[in-house]
Amino acid sequence: MTISIDQLKWMYETMYKIRYYEETMMDAYAEGKNPVFNIGLGPVPGEMHLSNGQEPAAVGICAHLRKEDTVSSPHRPHHHAIAKGVHLKKMTAEMFGKVTGLSKGKGGHMHIFDPEVNFSCGGIVGANIPHALGAALVSKKRKTNDVAVAFIGEGAANQGAFHESLNLAALWNLPLIVVVENNNYGISVAKEDSTSIASNDLRASAYGAKGYYVKDNDPIAMYEASKDAVERARNGEGPSIIEIETYRFLGHFQGDPELYREKKEVPELKAKDPIVKLRNLLVSEYNITEEDVIALEKKATEVVDEAYQFARESAYPQPEAALEDLYI
Repeated sequence: MTISIDQLKWMYETMYKIRYYEETMMDAYAEGKNPVFNIGLGPVPGEMHLSNGQEPAAVGICAHLRKEDTVSSPHRPHHHAIAKGVHLKKMTAEMFGKVTGLSKGKGGHMHIFDPEVNFSCGGIVGANIPHALGAALVSKKRKTNDVAVAFIGEGAANQGAFHESLNLAALWNLPLIVVVENNNYGISVAKEDSTSIASNDLRASAYGAKGYYVKDNDPIAMYEASKDAVERARNGEGPSIIEIETYRFLGHFQGDPELYREKKEVPELKAKDPIVKLRNLLVSEYNITEEDVIALEKKATEVVDEAYQFARESAYPQPEAALEDLYI
């Protein structure tokens, strides 16, 4: 396994940071919305899609990316954004609708955009894949060897944009990597009821691309598959599809009653928590002490706490700002 202690520590710290961020957002989002759930109330109104359990997908590939590389994310974007290095304070302020946000509080949770690290996301299923395709084309035209990554759910692999983008990426030999996060549900529809093949990496050969499948939500296996895919892309060897078997501990959105899955499913998934498994691996096989692990966790929580404090203390935009930054 070609992974250093420093890389393992970064992966664990980042996964822990993502989980703590999402758990903190769960509480912030719930404020003012109970006892009767009202999506428009509280300090963070609107829909909210959290990524608890899906951390390996983001961390495993972002460990190989540079600031210049592009990441295009879907409606469940926080783990990707944090792993890519999006400004955490500004991202959090954006979700609170504050003027200090990445888009001055006008984009919100599903429209995080940080050009400093080439990150963007959007709420339309599959629509982010052509965005990454465009970035990959730019890289080839400019001969920069930057790569572009599009994260999607397994349901988005049934959208036309997926097939059209992979066809062009292979035809033009572009440095595009599509990461399919298979959490087994497209909103409430199980994968077996929507997709005719066992896994979407199998579709890669139809386009002349390379496919990888990562089992059991394994961050180390994701790291290794991603390393190969990123190196291929940088070396001009064309596009790849990585499908990772991952877990969604929460509903599709906050407030989802989750009537489509059995009650025992989530506890069974949590028993395989990838953060706990990675923590145990660091201590048992890499001689990283409990004190070192606790220090990584403390560092992560402090950064997240500072981001939420910044967001809460920031000002809301003035009403007239609604008419600014418009294309007319």
